[in-house]
Amino acid sequence: MTETVKLKSPIDGSIYAERPVATDQAINAAVERARAAQEKWAETPVVERGKYMLAMLEALVAMTDEIVPEIAWQMGRPVRYGGEFGGVKERTNYMVEIAEAALKPVMASNPKDGFRRYVKKVPLGVVLVIAPWNYPYLTAVNTIVPALMAGSAVILKHAAQTLLVGERFQQAFDKAGLPKGLFQNLVMNHAQTEKLLGSGKIDHVNFTGSVGGGRAIEKAAAGTFMTLGLELGGKDPAYVLPDAQLDHAVANLVDGAFYNSGQCCCGIERVYVHEKVYDEFVEGFVAETKNYVVGNPLEQATTLGPMAQARFADLIREQKAEALRKGAKAHINMKVENDKPGSPYLAPEVLTNVDHQMSVMREESFGPIVGIMKVRNDEEAIALMNDSPYGLTASIWTRDTERAVAIGDRVETGTVFMNRCDYLDPALVWTGVKDTGKGAALSAIGYDNLTRPKSYHLRETI
Repeated sequence: MTETVKLKSPIDGSIYAERPVATDQAINAAVERARAAQEKWAETPVVERGKYMLAMLEALVAMTDEIVPEIAWQMGRPVRYGGEFGGVKERTNYMVEIAEAALKPVMASNPKDGFRRYVKKVPLGVVLVIAPWNYPYLTAVNTIVPALMAGSAVILKHAAQTLLVGERFQQAFDKAGLPKGLFQNLVMNHAQTEKLLGSGKIDHVNFTGSVGGGRAIEKAAAGTFMTLGLELGGKDPAYVLPDAQLDHAVANLVDGAFYNSGQCCCGIERVYVHEKVYDEFVEGFVAETKNYVVGNPLEQATTLGPMAQARFADLIREQKAEALRKGAKAHINMKVENDKPGSPYLAPEVLTNVDHQMSVMREESFGPIVGIMKVRNDEEAIALMNDSPYGLTASIWTRDTERAVAIGDRVETGTVFMNRCDYLDPALVWTGVKDTGKGAALSAIGYDNLTRPKSYHLRETI
């Protein structure tokens, strides 16, 4: 009997899609095709590669009307927000634009008569992208486009929750006329993925997902010496200073906490507010949160759809219950149809009277819940922001840029924001510290992580 992957929709629990798992023979053949195609692709000028990427982008954007409801059915994001193509366009266009400069050889800084010395950035070969369901297009494009621009071939294994996304990428690349074998979408189970990682046939893997998943990737790849890019989660903090423009901070932090039902690696999961503005901030934050409409993501009125799976929602329910037992105060308590254990539909929640003895302030939530703590000064805020096993982003809300930089210098994080959050700028490197993982995506540094340096030391005068 053929093994399949079933995609259960969070909207109504129905099986929205089902696909057969690739055979071991098909996986091996795909890798061989990728390797063969990559050799020719590496000789293709960077400008020509870029034309294929832009054609792919055009083909993908042309599918928007079909893709937007597909995303809702697959992982629950409301259709009112459209797709993810604003970010996909920005990242694709930028990485194509900078590719030629980012990939050019680096000349030795101390010229020597009679010698030509430089370092080339050569393709890694075959890159495996293991993409998550929460932002299924944005997270995948972070590696797919720059890896291809750098001259590698790409194999995509998308999350079971967003099976159709891999097919859409395949359709777009096929429409763009990308040479066969350079991009391939495969449906694989965990055992097959681990076997492929340990085979020595993959040169680089990029994985976005849980810390446990990242450890499994490292274990499977052990001894192959492939390079790794791992973005493994976050518990991203915000610090609101006394001089912050509160209405701006409230609006942006509420959105940063609850957009996409809080299912964002760099979403706001904990907020520290200076005691001078704490009461006013909490009042505004609670009022703004109460404006959310939870319901069917296919309806335009819905601003908060179901979580991708019921077990994710149950984790949030457990975190809330534990916090309340330990003395936290819940401010929203919104009545939502189907909000019960075993259901993916979940209302947003704001907690105060929280501390770091509660899991909601320490462990990744990845859902629509946020705790707000009062702090006395910068020292206390910095200590609390750093009291986490994660470090992806941190946001600081103040009118004083130098103070924000000074605080940011002391926060253990991959990105420091001031007066914004939950955003990825393709001109800046996307990276993390501690259990958030390792590696770097986007920007010119992202290209360094998707290439191998090769030195040329040429004596021209003998």
